Amino acid sequence: MTRFVAQFRKALWLALEHDVLNTAKAAAYSGMLMLFPALIVAATLLAMVPEANQFVTEGRLAFEPLLPAGSLDMLQSYMQARHIHSMQLILSTASLSVFAGLGLMLSLMEGFRRAYRLPRGEWGFWQRRMRALMLVPIVLVPLALATLVLVFGRQIEAWMIGNADHELRHFVIFSWRLLRWAVALATSITVLAALYHFGTKRGEHWVWVMPGAIAATLVWFPATLAFGWYVTRIADYSMFYGSFGAAIATLVWLYITLFSALLGAELNGVLFRERQNAIAAEETTERISSRL
Repeated sequence: MTRFVAQFRKALWLALEHDVLNTAKAAAYSGMLMLFPALIVAATLLAMVPEANQFVTEGRLAFEPLLPAGSLDMLQSYMQARHIHSMQLILSTASLSVFAGLGLMLSLMEGFRRAYRLPRGEWGFWQRRMRALMLVPIVLVPLALATLVLVFGRQIEAWMIGNADHELRHFVIFSWRLLRWAVALATSITVLAALYHFGTKRGEHWVWVMPGAIAATLVWFPATLAFGWYVTRIADYSMFYGSFGAAIATLVWLYITLFSALLGAELNGVLFRERQNAIAAEETTERISSRL
């Protein structure tokens, strides 16, 4: 445990040295450009479903502890405005979201490169962008599946309570809610591990990228809960930014999220260099032994 704390402290200092703060800002900006067109596409598609309002309500209850206050208000207000939904709108906003997602992944990949101290130009111009484009669905698909579990979790919970014995009701509630949060944490770790595995030229084994993914999740989860509490209980962004308050709060939340992801990459970079040094020392010892 002491060794891990020392490694994490070293990763934190290296994150500052590698300008992770500004890299997270750039990634958060691209993430903001990706998020709102994606919300428009989601709202446009949901508006075609009769249970759209119920779906959004369940989503608000599921993500209320994680997202800043007002983020989902924008989605619900857009749906209630009943804009004209067209295929042209869906295609244009989806294209913008993918383009912004490409910029987000490129920023993260640059942070990963610095974390592993890899030279520039290991990937060609188009090869790097194709890899970044591939990372977009790799990240979005697990997040979409986890979202379905979280959103419909309350309905599943109600069904389980209705079919459980009175003596087991509290146990069912506790177990199911624990499972929902376990799914959220497992999804976060899986997405981060996929980013670290596919987002660097090094292509480390899944086992070696797990420490960074777990550490990033452990940093992100309480930081997100603390920021949500701060926004809802103390800070009022609308006092300073007016109608842009929810957008600014969402931008800060994205910044916290992406900083956590880059910090996990820094930890993986520290562990990677320690393994390389250990292998080099072992090879040197073997060469000396063979000469003797």
